[in-house]
Amino acid sequence: MSRYLFLLFGLAICVADASEQPSSNTTTVAPHDLAYSLGASLGERLRQEVPDLQIQALLDGLKQAYQGKPLALDNARIEQILAQHEAQNAADAQLPQSEKALAAEQQFLSREKAAAGVRQLADGILLTELAKGTGNKPSASDEVQVNYVGRLPDGTVFDKSTQPQWFRLDSVISGWSSALQQMPVGAKWRLVIPSAQAYGADGAGELIPPYTPLVFEIELLGTRH
Repeated sequence: MSRYLFLLFGLAICVADASEQPSSNTTTVAPHDLAYSLGASLGERLRQEVPDLQIQALLDGLKQAYQGKPLALDNARIEQILAQHEAQNAADAQLPQSEKALAAEQQFLSREKAAAGVRQLADGILLTELAKGTGNKPSASDEVQVNYVGRLPDGTVFDKSTQPQWFRLDSVISGWSSALQQMPVGAKWRLVIPSAQAYGADGAGELIPPYTPLVFEIELLGTRH
């Protein structure tokens, strides 16, 4: 049986267990809230296990099966697909952590590259222009004044400025140095920086794992020699 069937079964057990537990809260749970809570719980777990899942297809299958309607795929094909997916998961689990991380990075970069308005710089950095700038562009040895937010691929903020900060471009990660030399003062960009242009195989302590691409929103406020 697929682990997704186990997952759904587990959710049902949790609901049953919850209904048997005594509670000081005697308020009846609204049907909408119960359905939403089950969906949120399932969605959270599927987001972790299948990050590229097509949500509409999931909802179609769930609705048709729940309502007892004819399915778009027959049972034999469904079992075949789930078995293939489980086999791939088992094979992936045997890969070294470095290969898993590199594969996850490539998947993330491919999704980001396909987004509207994204263009790729020569070193693989992905750029989305959020606001245009008309000022000078810094050189490799200049200092830059910026506001910025740095995120991991899952959206977790690992660093941000609380006020404008000055940095020397020869003392930051290569992705910053490379991209900001192409950025005019006054511009605001969203940058997706491959791990090779960030912290690479070493990562940065417990904050940034090895082979992690980074996402920055950077506003260039000024530059000086």
